[in-house]
Amino acid sequence: MRPARRRREPRAAARHGRRGVRVQVQRRVRSWSPTRRELARWASVAAGGAVSGRELGVCIVGAPESRRLNARFRGRDAPTNVLSFASVALPRAPARGARVLGELVICPRVLRAEARAQDKSLKAHWAHLVVHGTLHLLGYDHERAADARRMERREIALLKRLGFANPYRSS
Repeated sequence: MRPARRRREPRAAARHGRRGVRVQVQRRVRSWSPTRRELARWASVAAGGAVSGRELGVCIVGAPESRRLNARFRGRDAPTNVLSFASVALPRAPARGARVLGELVICPRVLRAEARAQDKSLKAHWAHLVVHGTLHLLGYDHERAADARRMERREIALLKRLGFANPYRSS
């Protein structure tokens, strides 16, 4: 008698292209979110070839958890759209074992409210914040005005490449 065949589990990660960023998704709330394939594509385009083969965690959380993390790590007692947690500072040539780029913590409730207030599609806003968060993991920042302009220009160019409109332009 042959043993019963085990059913294959669905893939836990998606990768954009052969050399793109591999994305692991953890959903802690029931809410619409893009597919792993979309998340991987957006993160891979944002990262370019700089981190080919790296893994990115995306954790989708509710407002209370977003608020708690934002208060703990940024000193702001309110939920936020996206938080970026880099795993390590990226060297010019990553070591073979260093595979994790970092993690994005995204709050769909905040994204929905922002998309509605800014008259954007929810998918476009998700794409923007995945690109934005990935750029933070690569060392981009927006604390100073010059850095903010540089980061915004990069986001606009990447989102255009992905087929999305300028997120900073008013409707």
